[in-house]
Amino acid sequence: MPTRHFSCACLLAGILALPAARAADDDIINPDRPDVAESSQVVGAHRVQLEAGLQWDRQRDPDAHVRTLTMPTMLRIGLSPTLELRLETEGRTIAHASNPDTGVHTVDAGWAESAASVKWHVVDQDGMRPSVGLIAGVALPTGSRALRGTGFRPSLMLPADWDLGHDWSLSVMPGVGRDSDEGNSGAGAHYTYGVFAAALGKAFSERLRGFVEVAAPRIARAAHGGTQAVADAGVSWLVNRDCMLDAMVVHGLNRNTPDLSLAFGISVRR
Repeated sequence: MPTRHFSCACLLAGILALPAARAADDDIINPDRPDVAESSQVVGAHRVQLEAGLQWDRQRDPDAHVRTLTMPTMLRIGLSPTLELRLETEGRTIAHASNPDTGVHTVDAGWAESAASVKWHVVDQDGMRPSVGLIAGVALPTGSRALRGTGFRPSLMLPADWDLGHDWSLSVMPGVGRDSDEGNSGAGAHYTYGVFAAALGKAFSERLRGFVEVAAPRIARAAHGGTQAVADAGVSWLVNRDCMLDAMVVHGLNRNTPDLSLAFGISVRR
């Protein structure tokens, strides 16, 4: 058995050996947006939660300056106390590009592809052992031709959360996914990429929370587009138990990532 497959098998075996999780406390909405690291918690049985926002990205390369507006949206549907279905997309995507040498300006717009996933809340926190979830998803070849990928591309994420006490929390999310090199020199070749994110959160009051995060949404070889890395910080404001607002600023840490991003969103449930 290849090492990668053996490691995945060991990971799943370890998760299945953990004691069953209790139903999550759904007294207060707990969105997965806006940062990269997602919560191990689910929305709860018979709950429907919508998380939507606007994100503006700026990337300045020697040959082009690009500003992109996206509308990330996720619908989460509670199937049981520990299981949820998730449908998500970056929504309408509008990119403004300008050539710094010629001044030529172009605008491209389209619909981003969608993805479907299932999140399982595996186990609650117990001492030093974190609360653990498992997200199995697949990107779907939908949306505008210029914005869609090739075929069905699976991913597996393992979010883990710690309540550190004194209103502090820590979230870590490793993951792995499959993608295609269509359009690059290795056109059509499939490859595996990694994901990692770590976020430190602080509750300043019953309504106001903040976080800082370091994340690599994609860890890949240069031949496959290279690694993306960001540092971000944000706040969320609890309007009521079923509605939360958020804002985030993101700084790209390398050439493969937009150098500046701003995000604003709202999450509601019923």
